[in-house]
Amino acid sequence: MGGAGKPGAPPASVAYVNARLLDPASGLDVQVDARGGLLTDGEIISDVGAGLFSDGAPDGVQVVDCGGHCLAPGLVDMRAQLREPGEEHKETLASAGRSATAGGISTMVCLPNTDPVLDDMSVVEFIARRARKVGLTKVHPYGAVTKGLKGEEMAELGMLAESGAVAFTDGDRAVANARVMSKALSYAGTFNLLIIQHPEEPSLAGMGSMNSGETATRLGLTGIPREAEIIIVERDIRLAEMTRGRLHFAHLSTAAAIEAVRKAKARGLSITCDTAPPYFALNETAVGDYRTFTKLSPPLRAESDRQAVVDGLGDGAIDAIASDHAPQDEDAKRLPFAQAAFGGIGLETLLCVSLELYHNGHMSLLDVIGRLTHQPAALLDLPAGRLEKGAAADLVVFDPDRGWKVDGDRLLSKSKNTPFDGRPVQGRVLRTVIDGRTVFERQAAGAGT
Repeated sequence: MGGAGKPGAPPASVAYVNARLLDPASGLDVQVDARGGLLTDGEIISDVGAGLFSDGAPDGVQVVDCGGHCLAPGLVDMRAQLREPGEEHKETLASAGRSATAGGISTMVCLPNTDPVLDDMSVVEFIARRARKVGLTKVHPYGAVTKGLKGEEMAELGMLAESGAVAFTDGDRAVANARVMSKALSYAGTFNLLIIQHPEEPSLAGMGSMNSGETATRLGLTGIPREAEIIIVERDIRLAEMTRGRLHFAHLSTAAAIEAVRKAKARGLSITCDTAPPYFALNETAVGDYRTFTKLSPPLRAESDRQAVVDGLGDGAIDAIASDHAPQDEDAKRLPFAQAAFGGIGLETLLCVSLELYHNGHMSLLDVIGRLTHQPAALLDLPAGRLEKGAAADLVVFDPDRGWKVDGDRLLSKSKNTPFDGRPVQGRVLRTVIDGRTVFERQAAGAGT
């Protein structure tokens, strides 16, 4: 496995040598034979580029040999449920931090569906304090759009933003009331704040448990139609156009919704979206014989929708890839499929499953890493996801070709509900650095696991 922990102060200066440098924000892709390197000074990057260490590393600095592997900005995960406060038996900031650093994630943003809900300044500030105390992956909170996530009364968006909320969402619930959504977009737009929507019309999704279609019928399960996503996306695009608000759709999973976003962008609207690895790596057949670890929200879709997600990532219609980390305990998943909870963990598999887009020839390596670093950071105006002088020394060293098999029991999350359990993957995080401190380093022994 590897080591992760809460380290002390960063070394004064570290030279990262023998690395392939990848910085999608600037288009930098320096091959190892160009002797590219990166130098940190405490918590920041002091220099980076080709030939930086052509005459060797400076005297008196610590040297990290990257072994010819890739050195990139730490990943920025813009959608994770961390369960603290309120459901610490499923996940905590500490356990999520260990899992995230093992996955190369240096920054993550947590949903507000905690207990209490992140609709109050004190709870937002609590998350920031706890994350600093844990000292692993940097955590930024979303604020709730509506009080108590009830979809009825708008939360104090301005005050929540002042307390540190980076954007606003009702988490795994849609803001279903069009008047409330319109009001939120209008108010947020005045202050250039971003509203993030979980696009699923609740009355249409009803008590469904998987994608509507032949597979659901064969399994005797109530379906969730694709139209539940499409209707909300098309409605909210109209509302964003009317209010001139900034709108982002989370985890898109259907071809028609992606096409609607593509057309909205072409019209110049401030519309963006993300997806998650299950929606380009799996389809509804993964449910198999009622595998509850594949019960996700939105549900896994038909193969044609999966291919549309891949295409949307390739042509830029989809701006970012998020883990959509949703830990559930054993009691919530070991139930009949219809009664089991939605959600799957995804922090440690975010990079390796995303790299399938590169290995299968759908995207360049630089473009895949861009969807995981500077693009989500830019959407949320976070100072992350770049290899440049003066930036935070948040780094990941990874081998894009190392193969291993996902084993849920060996993942570091407190919950084990990965939809990728047993899947062979390519791509392994070897080292994660946050503010100049190595917070995760994979041991050489057992490196193939």
